[in-house]
Amino acid sequence: MSDRLDELERRIDELRAGVRTAMRAKDTATARTLRAELRAAERAWDALVTGDLPGAAPDESPDGSPDGPPGARAAGAPPGRASEGGAPRGGALVTVREQVHQALTLLAAPAQPRLVAAVSEALLGGTLRGSRLTSLRRDEERSFASSPYGRPYYLCAALTDRLSPARGLLTVSTWPLERRVVGPLSPRVDFLTCAMAVARQLGADPLAALDPRALRLLARMARNIPGAAADADTADLGPPDPARVAEAAARELAVHAGRDTRDRAELAGRATSQLDDRSRLFGATTLITVARDAVVGDTVTTSGPAGDTATRGRR
Repeated sequence: MSDRLDELERRIDELRAGVRTAMRAKDTATARTLRAELRAAERAWDALVTGDLPGAAPDESPDGSPDGPPGARAAGAPPGRASEGGAPRGGALVTVREQVHQALTLLAAPAQPRLVAAVSEALLGGTLRGSRLTSLRRDEERSFASSPYGRPYYLCAALTDRLSPARGLLTVSTWPLERRVVGPLSPRVDFLTCAMAVARQLGADPLAALDPRALRLLARMARNIPGAAADADTADLGPPDPARVAEAAARELAVHAGRDTRDRAELAGRATSQLDDRSRLFGATTLITVARDAVVGDTVTTSGPAGDTATRGRR
């Protein structure tokens, strides 16, 4: 422990000197980066001294695993620290994985990485970038394969009507299976659900409602919802009213919800009966996974995931 403390103290001294040099050179970008590293190093020093993270090295994550689980480090940050601004409101060091979880929890529906990143940045003070989330699901699947249910939750894929992973749609493993599958109407239903969540968050959080990023996000969503803007002539003259957006989204959602609920229930039933635990979270890896062979008399009938059947003679 003393060696780690000595190493941290040397690093802290180096960072303080670097901050002073950058400030004298009026290099604000470098100064911000070094200050973020300095804060992370100081937190690690405090944790070692107080025993909050017994035996944790500066390159270890708060859960004690070296560098954290794959994809769990804050986006763009080197080992042992969050990226600049990577501490969302509240000041705690939050990993990329947790920022994604927070954004999906707020949205309460499957979402694309770009929307997850926008919500995290605009409403939760996160620093996510959609392009950096592409490998996150694969990292989560590898973690589940090595230690099933070893984490409180997993970030996983939505499931299509073929029970395969939906491209670019993230969900949370703790959600009901009906919410993690997507039918024909689900993209529209999920968009409306997300729009309602964003609008209600802005309506409940006066500070967020003043953030230009949050208002731009709501405006982009409102343009795709009939009746969400005041009228056609003034739609682009000011930010939309969160209450009006939520009301318009709820009105359209009521039209699609019944059919979508039935479709998702049917898909969830198929997934429950045909897939194992891992595939229910991350999708069937091949079409063979969800094919079923039924032997009837002298024939074998194969049913594929899309409902196609083929009958051949039994030898």
